[in-house]
Amino acid sequence: MICLFPTYASRNPSDQRWQVRVAGMLTKSLPPESRRRSMAMGLLRRVLELDAEQLASTIFQTRANAFLFDRLPRHTVQIKMGHEYRETCVTNRIGHFETTFDLDDEQCAQLCATSDSFNRSISYEASLDDSCTTSVLGRVHIVEDEGVSVISDIDDTVKVSNVRDRRELLANTLLRTFRAVEGMPDLYRKWEAAGVAFHYVSSSPWQLSNCLREFLNDSEIPLGSLHLKLFRLQDSTPLGRLTSRKRSKRRTIERILADFPKRRFLLVGDSGERDPELYTAIARSHADNICGVAIRQLPDELKMLRRQNKRLQRLAAKLPAGCMKVFSEASEIHDMLFLSTAAR
Repeated sequence: MICLFPTYASRNPSDQRWQVRVAGMLTKSLPPESRRRSMAMGLLRRVLELDAEQLASTIFQTRANAFLFDRLPRHTVQIKMGHEYRETCVTNRIGHFETTFDLDDEQCAQLCATSDSFNRSISYEASLDDSCTTSVLGRVHIVEDEGVSVISDIDDTVKVSNVRDRRELLANTLLRTFRAVEGMPDLYRKWEAAGVAFHYVSSSPWQLSNCLREFLNDSEIPLGSLHLKLFRLQDSTPLGRLTSRKRSKRRTIERILADFPKRRFLLVGDSGERDPELYTAIARSHADNICGVAIRQLPDELKMLRRQNKRLQRLAAKLPAGCMKVFSEASEIHDMLFLSTAAR
């Protein structure tokens, strides 16, 4: 099975051609009689105390099966855009593949789904070299070299996950319909209508890429490039910790900033884990690119809330006045993006 990751295209500063990135992974589902499958399912059944109905539910089967596979290294994947095969790439030792190629403005315009000056994207197909009749569709978002972008977390920022409670996190990930944080889809749509581009950088594992794309689409949250965590079953128990190190997330964000040195960025996250510390560090080291930091304050007991407030106030003091905004309701940061960019 080929899973394609939503990526972006940026201008090559040397010749102004579009540098198009394509990435994905190639896997094979574990057979029903697999010992690894039986062990993982048994562990989840015990940890989440699942009954027979929950085990058989479509949501659980779809999400759990997303983690139960063998990776396929050293396989060739063909990339087709329009009527041409543009690139051939080979999966690495963990089944992932990534490649880039260039398009000029005319080629890009011909391949784009819309003619809007913003919110453009290119659809493409990926297939195995020995089975070109079976292909998977992917998307590359075209992001101009100037403008405003939002780099957004997903869990507990736009999607209810409850990351701080591991049991609840697993239940929200594997058992329940994904739910959007109230007000965030409407806010992001308004920003998108104003020409804002989106990059979702999350600690969720790549295995949930398809599920998260469906969630964004069903919740009418603007689509954008998706940057998730590299994850393997043996990383932790059960099914991994489902969150990643701050270091990996920082590298991803800094790569986006490097690809768009003329754009301004608003960083949006939540207080649940390390977003405030990470975003503060990035805003300090990339002051010319970061126009603001927005942190969603998660509901807490009074004692914990006081501790969180002190933490966030301490971090905000390290940034220019007004750079960090802590919010509980999406409406509180509606104007933040435009006020921040206008002030620079």
